[in-house]
Amino acid sequence: MDSVKIALQYILPKHLLSRLVGKLAAAEAGAITTAGIKWFIKQYKIDMSEAAESEPEAYKTFNAFFTRALKPGLRPIVADDKIIAHPVDGAVSQCGPIEAGKIVQAKNHDYTTLALLGGQQKDAERFTGGDFATIYLAPKDYHRIHMPMTGTLSKMTYIPGELFSVNPLTAQNVPGLFARNERVVAIFETEVGPLAMVLVGATIVASIETIWAGTVTPPCGKQVFTWDYPTEGPESLTLEKGAEMGRFKLGSTVVMLFGQDAIDTFAEGVEPTETTRMGQAFAHLK
Repeated sequence: MDSVKIALQYILPKHLLSRLVGKLAAAEAGAITTAGIKWFIKQYKIDMSEAAESEPEAYKTFNAFFTRALKPGLRPIVADDKIIAHPVDGAVSQCGPIEAGKIVQAKNHDYTTLALLGGQQKDAERFTGGDFATIYLAPKDYHRIHMPMTGTLSKMTYIPGELFSVNPLTAQNVPGLFARNERVVAIFETEVGPLAMVLVGATIVASIETIWAGTVTPPCGKQVFTWDYPTEGPESLTLEKGAEMGRFKLGSTVVMLFGQDAIDTFAEGVEPTETTRMGQAFAHLK
């Protein structure tokens, strides 16, 4: 059965399917929208008591529901400046050192930082000998993405690609998954070197957004685009640890890259399959 699920992902028109789902998710359809939201809550056992607005009827679109805010104070950010915070609610897929320019995807599967970053050689070189972490956001999770540490935006890259599912089954069976899917890379300058936040698209992920550029995709492009940003002066953008930096409309994956000598140790409990909560301790800085 698993092999059939994987085979179907190679056959299905994933971009077309995702665009159709995106239009439905953005539609204000009144009672139909509310019914769909209620079904989703029941199907994925979503705890709406955490939401700033707990009533399904309050959401005009499915997208508004899916990117719902949490109640204030529900995800306190670890205060210690020497500790990196979890950027999302989700489950750690893999984490560890970047060895020979390669990142572990799953058992017997890896891919290169160069491929992940869209062939941007200079960007990839900045993470040589560094560390990575991959966090999977399930449909039930809170889908806003926050800064794990304070950083100043220096570059954003849009990289076109496939839209395979990014669930654990697919990660174990599709080679180079996260370097094949459509994605948005944001690079920040921090006190301990570069930080890359890679927002990976997936089947029926209707949109990837950042707080500075709005909707980056859709529409889906056919070539790599880059934007450079000033890191000093009035036009620079510095985001504090815990600040929102982007969001997914439907679930996906975040890959974080850290430069050499930034990470000392990962925090207790940060290991594959462990669930995370945004704001909790993720790693200790050197």
